[in-house]
Amino acid sequence: MSLSLTILGSNSALPTSDRYPTAQILRVSERFFLIDCGEGTQMQLRRNKINFSKINHIFLSHLHGDHVFGLIGLISTFGLLGRRKVLTIHAHEDLKGLLQPHLDYFCADLPYSIVFNDLSYEEPRVIYEDKKVIVQSFPLSHRVPTCGFLFKEKPKPANIRKEAIVRYQLTVPEIVAIKAGEEFIGEDGLAVASEELLTPAPKPCSYAFCSDTRYYRRVIPFIEGVDLLYHEATFLHELKDLAKRTSHTTAKQAATIARDARVGKLLLGHFSSRYRDLTPILDEAKGIFEPTVLVSDNQTFEVNR
Repeated sequence: MSLSLTILGSNSALPTSDRYPTAQILRVSERFFLIDCGEGTQMQLRRNKINFSKINHIFLSHLHGDHVFGLIGLISTFGLLGRRKVLTIHAHEDLKGLLQPHLDYFCADLPYSIVFNDLSYEEPRVIYEDKKVIVQSFPLSHRVPTCGFLFKEKPKPANIRKEAIVRYQLTVPEIVAIKAGEEFIGEDGLAVASEELLTPAPKPCSYAFCSDTRYYRRVIPFIEGVDLLYHEATFLHELKDLAKRTSHTTAKQAATIARDARVGKLLLGHFSSRYRDLTPILDEAKGIFEPTVLVSDNQTFEVNR
């Protein structure tokens, strides 16, 4: 089981010479999910050698320009590359109306279809699920309707011990039944302990994305115990009043959320362009939650079991 997150853009509204606006690629169970699509996303995908054809789902947290301005260009490029597979965009219900004139004018002959999945901003909701992965949206608190996203691998069944197969001469149907949780009776008529037959499956990997949002403690139940948490840290805590007015978070507040949610590692991003030196942001967060990292564009984070 593994999960890989590549940062395509880590700045807030204004891009800089070395930081693009928000965009990420998450690879989980060999699915490639694009999270937000700020300006320059497709350039960053190429720079990181990510195969465009593997992206079938785009998740947009909210409809602010620094999170969506790269979308129409990426859609057009998909068409120029001869894409045939359906592209699903999970976003606010207004997106289709905003995007349709651009699609009609610039992308009238797309060789593939786009499906819009409207998000809910009042309560958590499962927005994607297959046999290996489940994705849930949950509400954040920003100036416009905004969602966070939780990506989780589904649990795998426990593995049968090879020595148990030999010892008990297990048949394929018996192995299937044991892995499904059924009791196995030995030749002596007694039930065999499950730990003698099975080795536990690895814990599923998980990742949560929280940007943009003010300090919002209601997210804690949704992200509790995740392996990786990306949380915005637009300002230092000395600007907490500005953060509150603009519905953003300070580094100290993000670290407090991570600590109280007992996450494995905190990734901080969405930095204000006023900060040329980000060291104080890291120091402030580490004072609350030690396993904290400042993300950089083109950086990849791995979770492996």
